[in-house]
Amino acid sequence: MSTLEMLRRAVVDGQVSTAVQITNRAVEEGIAPGAIFESALAPAMDEVGKLMQRNEYFIPEVLVSAKAMKASSELLKPLIVQSGLSQTKAKVILGTVKGDLHDIGKNLVSMMLEGAGFEVVDLGTDVTAERFVEAVKESQPQVLGMSALLTTTMLQMSKVIEALEREELRAGIRVMVGGAPLNQSYADEIGADGFGMDASTAVQMVKTWTVREQEG
Repeated sequence: MSTLEMLRRAVVDGQVSTAVQITNRAVEEGIAPGAIFESALAPAMDEVGKLMQRNEYFIPEVLVSAKAMKASSELLKPLIVQSGLSQTKAKVILGTVKGDLHDIGKNLVSMMLEGAGFEVVDLGTDVTAERFVEAVKESQPQVLGMSALLTTTMLQMSKVIEALEREELRAGIRVMVGGAPLNQSYADEIGADGFGMDASTAVQMVKTWTVREQEG
């Protein structure tokens, strides 16, 4: 089994310390940091997403795999930057809306997006519409993702979209919403571009959107 395959397997299995050790070994073997990411870490998280879709992996397993991926990628990031080969696919802003402190789902989406090569700006929880707008102006992302777990806070999502429209920022960004009380109908009702039923679906949605924009 090759070093890259061993690393991919370690991430899928959620073996954090093993993943770090193999990442260091791969670097010592002279494998390019970008190749380690593209040929081991990204495919590993893609597989984890598929396992989640098939109900073979659940949130605890996915979180551990994401932790292993993150630990390995943190070792590679400075090396990739030094090499001048850093190629972020796109930038995504994430946040849990005002009044809501739940973040497990958001954090999972964040880690899986990073594992897929996206740059993530995580605003945390209890994020106001004004803060979302400010972040969009600062970071100029391709995608904005909002989460809510309470029916009382999901109403904040429409306020964020309205604020983006007032600032004439809505046309240049895709808006994705997610959370237990939401569905596609609600996403359509408030003018969002998509509903992420789970973390895997959300990541795949972002991939689809950004590929279309790059091709278009």
